[in-house]
Amino acid sequence: MRRRSLLTTAATTAATAALTAGCGALTGGSSSAKRRGHLTYGVWDVYQVPAMERVAREFEHSRPGVTVDVQLTPNTTTYWTKLRTACTSGTAPDVFWMNGPNFGLYASAGQFLPLETEGSEAVFDPSDFPSDLVSLYRWEGTQYGAPKDFDTVALWFNKEIFDKAGVDYPDASWTWQDLINNAQRLTDRRRGIYGIAAPVWAQENYYNSIAQAGGHVISKDRKRSGYSDPRTREGLKLWVDMIHRYRASPTLQQLTDTDTTQMFQSGKLAMAQEASYNVETFWADPEFRAKVDLAPLPKGRRRASILHGLSNVVYARTPQPELARDFVRFLSGKKAALTQARHGPAIPARNGTQKPWADAKPRFSLDVHLDALDYAVPYPISTNTAAWSHKEQQWLSRAWSGDESLDSATRSLTRAMDQLLAQEGKARS
Repeated sequence: MRRRSLLTTAATTAATAALTAGCGALTGGSSSAKRRGHLTYGVWDVYQVPAMERVAREFEHSRPGVTVDVQLTPNTTTYWTKLRTACTSGTAPDVFWMNGPNFGLYASAGQFLPLETEGSEAVFDPSDFPSDLVSLYRWEGTQYGAPKDFDTVALWFNKEIFDKAGVDYPDASWTWQDLINNAQRLTDRRRGIYGIAAPVWAQENYYNSIAQAGGHVISKDRKRSGYSDPRTREGLKLWVDMIHRYRASPTLQQLTDTDTTQMFQSGKLAMAQEASYNVETFWADPEFRAKVDLAPLPKGRRRASILHGLSNVVYARTPQPELARDFVRFLSGKKAALTQARHGPAIPARNGTQKPWADAKPRFSLDVHLDALDYAVPYPISTNTAAWSHKEQQWLSRAWSGDESLDSATRSLTRAMDQLLAQEGKARS
């Protein structure tokens, strides 16, 4: 699961300072890739390694004498810790994965080489990728990341629980009210079964409902929090009410004690909002995959699903910048995208290459995740997303637990977030 990988770096001022301080004297070359024609490629998802190895071999075949070493750091927390250290010491991989929440910190610290998107030296054509993913990896007018894959969010459901309760399966017509009504009908607390889970999860839960309500997490200029907006609070209230008003979700303590995805897999939840990167987890269990399927997220004032995805970036201190850019150019091509679609768990970002990913698991209605691109909303970021996301989790958890009212918690969160964003502004000026 990528959920815990999004915000595991630079959550504190000290971490930010350490990365930035190391950038002032970025000279020399990476000690991890000094052989001519040899590149290192840093990744973190063990499930994606076979596909990435295939792509690396395809690149080597097209460039005789070149070798690519795919370097896996399977624990995502360790990945970000090692990357921060490697970037400051000049030993980071030539090419490595980057995500949206951490992108601004590394881009502002000068850790990436620019990627041309026009002319004969273009690394990729932006029109070949969803525009929101392209802009996610552009910093102050310069493109630094080439979109690799994307993930959207869908409503996954247990058909067996629905059948026993006599409830029709969810479909594209569902609204929030349908979700509420049926989550209540599906809940059987005596058997320990709940209609849906309401964890304090941003990407899978409340970022989606905030967008569906017409609210926003952060202003477009990335200077102000959106948590004072009544519609943003409306999007949060859906989940607080699921726990305390409708009693159709486990409590926050229960959700803290047992991972929500594990609860869903063990048959304790009728529904769960899950991102597409968890498809491989569900598919791996033949008994479980026979019981579940997916539908679009229910509509609030509008339909919305949070869009996120990884990019490939070139380390600023690579000793072989042109070869590294050439590798990213290859990774962004149609052949590499189709290899990823057919042999990996991630949806390739390149337009027109996603269908093989959905076709690989015909038991699931995976076109739902692909169709979500039509109404997707980009993951909210700033320079140091992790800093205010930490405050987000801290204050929203108090509302989820019932220790504080939602209005009070969001007022405190707005003040804390605005302060942090103001500090980012001062650092940029």
